Amino acid sequence: MSSIEITKDTYLRWYESMLLMRRFEEKTGQLYGQQKIRGFCHLYIGQEAVLAGAMSVLRHEDAMITAYRDHAHALAKGTHPNAIMAEMYGKVTGCSKGKGGSMHMFDKENNFYGGHGIVGGQIPLGAGIAFAEKYNGTDNVCVAYMGDGAVRQGALNETFNMAALWKLPVIFVCENNGYAMGTSVARTTAETDIYKLGIPYGIPSSPVDGMDPVAVHTAMDEAVQRARAGEGPTFLEIRTYRYKGHSMSDPQKYRTKDEVESYKAKDPIEITRKAIEEKGYADEKWFDEIAAKVKAQVDEAVQFSEESPWPDASELYTDVYVEKDYPFIRS
Repeated sequence: MSSIEITKDTYLRWYESMLLMRRFEEKTGQLYGQQKIRGFCHLYIGQEAVLAGAMSVLRHEDAMITAYRDHAHALAKGTHPNAIMAEMYGKVTGCSKGKGGSMHMFDKENNFYGGHGIVGGQIPLGAGIAFAEKYNGTDNVCVAYMGDGAVRQGALNETFNMAALWKLPVIFVCENNGYAMGTSVARTTAETDIYKLGIPYGIPSSPVDGMDPVAVHTAMDEAVQRARAGEGPTFLEIRTYRYKGHSMSDPQKYRTKDEVESYKAKDPIEITRKAIEEKGYADEKWFDEIAAKVKAQVDEAVQFSEESPWPDASELYTDVYVEKDYPFIRS
């Protein structure tokens, strides 16, 4: 049963947030091609409903942790687009002072804990964050996102066992976009219904249509209610799709154009726009205004990043240890 009603404002927020994610990622891809952004870069285009549907349920105080496809997650949690773009530029004004880049973003103020490059490394960390919330007596939850490739890591089984045993307020979310890098789920796992991996541990587990924010909202709402009530973890396999490759260096030879186009026909932004129009929630003028607003936000982020300074060389020695003047660092 849903505890948080889906209203007109919900639909309008979904559309605006997904459009910002989409336009921000499209610009990121362009900048990467211009070598403004370097290193590894993984785009989220196509998967926006996974986050939009979740954020209409979560609170600011709730924690989020994810893998290296993390730009949209930071946006969803409230990190300013300027700080995210500057981070990818490697500028000191970035959310991690330019030290994390595309794959390792953090924002403590918004309870966003990364951005992790080690496949599956964030899964036990997410349970640890949830343990801290339970230990401190809050009713906050932690959402730990992972890709379909990460579920083959042994750490997932260890974490599921402990989270279920201790009834931790954690929601494990597999963003199943069909491919672990360039290898399909069918070729990498004996059980293609990934959600079933949670069942042996007594964790309520289910598949979710990740192209529909309504479906995501509903599933997340139930999971969050359970976590806040002290009933323990939930595992959701949210089935989505990425229109771009695994990373910017991916030639995408492992799938057909017809497959990609079939998923674009179920684009979450277009589905949401159609629902808004059919329900009479907004007119063409509103859509134009949102498009202009989002474009201005992305343009501002780029300008901010271009004009921001690079970190000083001395920054190599900061933020390494908690203890100030750590005696074993020599510049």
